[in-house]
Amino acid sequence: MSVRPIRLFGDPVLRTAATPVVDFDKELRTLVGDLTDTMLEAPGSGLAAPQIGVGLRVFTWHVEGELGHLVNPTLTLGEETQDGSEGCLSIPGFSIDCVRAQSVVAHGFDMHGEPLLVEGTDFLARAIQHETDHLDGILFVDRLDKERRREAMRHIREADWFGPDTQVKVSPHATGGLGF
Repeated sequence: MSVRPIRLFGDPVLRTAATPVVDFDKELRTLVGDLTDTMLEAPGSGLAAPQIGVGLRVFTWHVEGELGHLVNPTLTLGEETQDGSEGCLSIPGFSIDCVRAQSVVAHGFDMHGEPLLVEGTDFLARAIQHETDHLDGILFVDRLDKERRREAMRHIREADWFGPDTQVKVSPHATGGLGF
């Protein structure tokens, strides 16, 4: 396993919907290991495959001491919402309050192809939603209201890592009613 470079805001892979995993093989297990190592090294609370340039539907998380991964997730969101601080390894050095569902039930698979059910509330629910968004080409800034998005974009434009070739656009994918 190895630590891989994290793609930053503006990289087209972050705006591209990932492909479902069909082969639960050694390469997938290596990918999960690389995602885990990269996430822990960053450090972060989650990391999706597109963030390291791999267009597959898989992510890892590390929340409140729990380390996990999910392949081909589908989510059922609770009706109650939470408004809390959220950041992203692909937008380094920035966090802002973002509205998410308070709870989530995620169905998917582990790296061996075994069915997996993950239920989460609070920060785990936020992390699962955030990482699943990455798999759909959605960044958390897409979910911000107009004022918060303007603040986020100002931070991004002023960041040292932001360059003249960085593409800035809104996700072409649906935000499931939680975006603006």
